[in-house]
Amino acid sequence: MTEPLVKTSLDDSIYTITLARPEKRNAVSDRLLGALEEALIAIPEGTRVIILAAEGKHFCAGLDLAEHQHRDPFGVVQHSRGWHRIFDRLQNGGLPVVTAMQGAVIGGGLEMATATHVRVAEASTVYQLPEGRHGIFVGGGASVRVSNIIGPGRMCEMMLTGRVMEADEGQRLGLSHYVVGQGESLEKARQLAARIAENAPMANWAMVSAISRIDNMASDDGLFVESLTAALTQTSPEVTERIGSFFKHKGQGPRT
Repeated sequence: MTEPLVKTSLDDSIYTITLARPEKRNAVSDRLLGALEEALIAIPEGTRVIILAAEGKHFCAGLDLAEHQHRDPFGVVQHSRGWHRIFDRLQNGGLPVVTAMQGAVIGGGLEMATATHVRVAEASTVYQLPEGRHGIFVGGGASVRVSNIIGPGRMCEMMLTGRVMEADEGQRLGLSHYVVGQGESLEKARQLAARIAENAPMANWAMVSAISRIDNMASDDGLFVESLTAALTQTSPEVTERIGSFFKHKGQGPRT
């Protein structure tokens, strides 16, 4: 029996999804994407936060070119839309996703990572969009997600030159939110996930569901949706207890 390409585990309310193809640098094949989608469909009840991690020295080296198939134009569109569907589950599934990255975060791996909400990178992390060197174009969402983070000009330059971006520069541009030492990304992700899990579930849902959508709206529409989202969260029964707790600690400095 073959080893699973994606492994899952549940610790209290934190659901960890681990890419498990280290011998291929966790390169994205159709089977790996299918396994990732299955893991996202099968999220256990009671999950508050997801961690996305990867075995081995590399998070994800992008499209598995060894499995690249020749497709007609419509076939390429369908294949790309499949990637979009799965990565949309990460970004808009209603649960915060914290990603632990190391080594190569390349092409489709970067598209996958930027579909998540909090990203932790080890100092060994490198980013690249090498599609131009292969004569192809991104198809997993980078033209929206990566471009929104670093800007279209920088993304275009990365694709044109195929240059490798180091961890520190990636953090300055927003590709990660934290940079940690070697072998420390998963533990940092767990700490962050535990903190996020303490938030009210509806508030977490609102943050990961509304902010990216509001960003795509005209300003007036975005402000209206902000008001509706605030109404949903601020009238939740849990809010009264949380605000009461805040006043009990008022004057004691920021809570961590």
